[in-house]
Amino acid sequence: MFSLIQLQADTLATASSAVVEKIAPNTEISVLGFILKGGFFLIPIAILLFYTFYLIIERYLYINKKAKVDPLMMRDVKDHLTSGKFDLAFNITDRSNTASGNVIKEGITLIGRPIAEIESNMDRAADIEIAEMEQHLGQLGLIAGIAPTLGFIGTISGVIKIFYSISVTENISIGNISGGLYEKMISSGSGLIVGIIAYSAYHLLNGKIDSYALKVQKQILEFVNIIQKA
Repeated sequence: MFSLIQLQADTLATASSAVVEKIAPNTEISVLGFILKGGFFLIPIAILLFYTFYLIIERYLYINKKAKVDPLMMRDVKDHLTSGKFDLAFNITDRSNTASGNVIKEGITLIGRPIAEIESNMDRAADIEIAEMEQHLGQLGLIAGIAPTLGFIGTISGVIKIFYSISVTENISIGNISGGLYEKMISSGSGLIVGIIAYSAYHLLNGKIDSYALKVQKQILEFVNIIQKA
C-alpha cells in the first residue's frame, strides 16, 4: 500500500515538473523584451527620456553653482564698503562667480548714484540671473505634456491595428485581443513615466530658483542698508 502511494506521488511530481517545464519557456520574457513590445512610438519616448535626464543634470548643476549664497561674501563686502575700500569689495564679488556675486557687483559699480537707481539696477541684474537659470526649463514642461500624448497615440494606433486584424481574420478570441492590447499599453505606461519624471523635475528645479530669488532679495536689501550707513 505504501509503495503504491509513493509511486502515485512520484508520478504526479514528474507530471507537474513536465507541465512546468513545458509552460515556463513560453511565459518567461526579459524586461527589455517586454518593453520592446511597445512598438514604434517607444523610440521617440526613449529619446525624450534621455533628453529629460540630460536637461535635469545640466540645469541642476548650473542652478546649484550659480544660486550658491555665501554669507561670508556679504560680511567681507560690508567690511570693505564700511572702510571705503570699494575695489576690494568689487574683487570679492567678481571672484565668487555666482549669481549673488554678480548682483552685488552691479550695486558696487553704482555706488554714488541715488539709492533708488542702485536698487532698481540690482533688481534687473537679479532678474537676468534668474532668467538664465530658467533657460530650457520650459522644455521639461513641454516634455511632460508630449511624452504621455505620444504614449496614448501609440496605444490608439495599436488598438486600431487589433480591430483591423479582427475585421480581416474574423478571429475574436480573447487571447488575440488581450495579447495585442497589453503590448500597446506599454507605450502609454512608458509615456506617463517620462512625463512624470519631466513634470517633477520641472517643479523641483523651479523651487530651487524661487528659493534663490528670495535669498537674493534679502541680499539686495542688506546691501542697500550697508551703503546707506556707510
